[in-house]
Amino acid sequence: MAQSVVVSLKEKINNQWRDRPRSQGSLLSAYGEPAIWLTGGALVICLAMILGLLLLILINGLRTFWPARVVHIKLRNGQAVLGEITRTEWYRPDPAFLEQLSPDQRATYAEAMEAHDGWVKRELIRIGNYELTNEHFRWVALPEIAPGGGTFPDWALVIERVTWGRFYGFPVGFVVGETVTATEPQQIWQEFQKHHPRVRQRWRRIRQLETRTLGDINYALEKSRLRLRTIELREGKSSPAYQELAQQFARQEAELQQEYDSVRTEIESLRRENSQYGLRLRTADGQEKDIGLADIVRAYPANQLSLGERLALYGSRVWEFLSDEPREANSEGGIFPAIFGTAFLTLLMSLAVVPLGVVAALYLREYAKAGVVVSTVRVAVNNLAGVPSIVFGVFGLGFFCYVVGGTIDQVFFSARLPNPTFGTGGILWASLTLALLTMPVVIVATEEALAAVPRSMREGSYACGASRWQTIRRIVLPRAMPGVLTGAILAMARGAGEVAPLMLVGAVKLAPELPLDHRFPYLHLERSFMHLGFHIYDLGFQSPNSEAAKPMVFSATLLLILLVAALNLGAMVLRSRLRKEMRATHL
Repeated sequence: MAQSVVVSLKEKINNQWRDRPRSQGSLLSAYGEPAIWLTGGALVICLAMILGLLLLILINGLRTFWPARVVHIKLRNGQAVLGEITRTEWYRPDPAFLEQLSPDQRATYAEAMEAHDGWVKRELIRIGNYELTNEHFRWVALPEIAPGGGTFPDWALVIERVTWGRFYGFPVGFVVGETVTATEPQQIWQEFQKHHPRVRQRWRRIRQLETRTLGDINYALEKSRLRLRTIELREGKSSPAYQELAQQFARQEAELQQEYDSVRTEIESLRRENSQYGLRLRTADGQEKDIGLADIVRAYPANQLSLGERLALYGSRVWEFLSDEPREANSEGGIFPAIFGTAFLTLLMSLAVVPLGVVAALYLREYAKAGVVVSTVRVAVNNLAGVPSIVFGVFGLGFFCYVVGGTIDQVFFSARLPNPTFGTGGILWASLTLALLTMPVVIVATEEALAAVPRSMREGSYACGASRWQTIRRIVLPRAMPGVLTGAILAMARGAGEVAPLMLVGAVKLAPELPLDHRFPYLHLERSFMHLGFHIYDLGFQSPNSEAAKPMVFSATLLLILLVAALNLGAMVLRSRLRKEMRATHL
């Protein structure tokens, strides 16, 4: 009976609401439809922009390493072009350019422009062979191409080299010493496949001897020299300790020099053996060029590759990109030092900013009494979040590098002066600079997480006889930990993408020597480093070969996004586990 009365009352109220007099358009505003559509539309636009940007980076980043076919184009003026088509576009030829053409060429352009309302199609060809042509790319307009001038030759080779970029040509001979042992393309290719792996193996052995073995010898010699210099500064050259150490240093220097000469002899022997093998190529314009097999990273007949071979070549290029060092002004090769530097910097920054930020937030929320000082500190923290990042870079350079680092050099590394050790940019100072930059994010997020813990839990802990610190440690902090990790995630995402302050405090264009190696103390926080953000900036704005660097920009950007996502995902998984543990404990 009561339920039927309630239902009839609801129907009466609804009828009165539906039959009430109202003005035109009042219904939408009363229910808030305009605001709903506005906010929903803004959300859709934001999501579309984000997904569009990610899709653009994903497509361009993944197709960077796909091997394209090589086209041979004959031009109307008798010249020929050999290379990879990188992109195609339509443009309007400049009248001044048309005036410089011959009558036949002008007629050809006029015919093409008439067919497409004044537009002409052109293709950007990556021609390589920079030491011969002084250009990496060349625009070729369709009116310049002779009839039937575009073909895909079977034996057009793509040569990826250690220096000078790519080379495109036809094989005309395989050279051993000063003798040409093969002249047919198939035989040349078989000889190349036979000898190139062994040549590259010797090349890698040379690199290991130069970077590791000789590096260890130089490191040991420098370490002994610094010990001698330290005794000299402390006791003088006339002291017995200095004289004894000088004799030991002379003996050790002689032994290391003998070992150094032995390694150099082995290196020269390997180089002489590698220099015997070469590949002779003919370019599209008829020039011949000998390329040593030791200078060839990989070579392939682009127009003969099957789908499986293209996939294998794609995987090889991706692995090189992830595991190797850069070459050709960072426009080719890999970016492993930048990957390592970015991840290591972000972890160091997190280890510095999270404990300090949490402790500061704990004091402000749990211990400090409300007043002018606390309010001023909170305002300062909030304002600090709006300071431009380059200002933090200037502060890090002046305070960490020059003041703190210079003092450390004076006290602990005086033997190395005037060459600075910590008194210049390094990964330690860069991580501390980014820690200051992201400190407000951690403090604000931690304060909000602490404030969200119910007061009843604190009072219950106090009622059981716990002290304030015991309550904070056992009750408040565990329940605030998901919020603390949220602040850490935001700080990691902000710090990993910063570039401006790093340019002043340690990030460099090329630093193949990692901050972590096999030499004691193994972790070298004073070294400069590479960073993915700075690497992207260098590729986009500082590269001498901008067209070749453009695809690498998308690949490096995609990798930076994936790296930040991986770091954040790890923190999110940890936060989710903590929440589940707290829910289980609460139940």
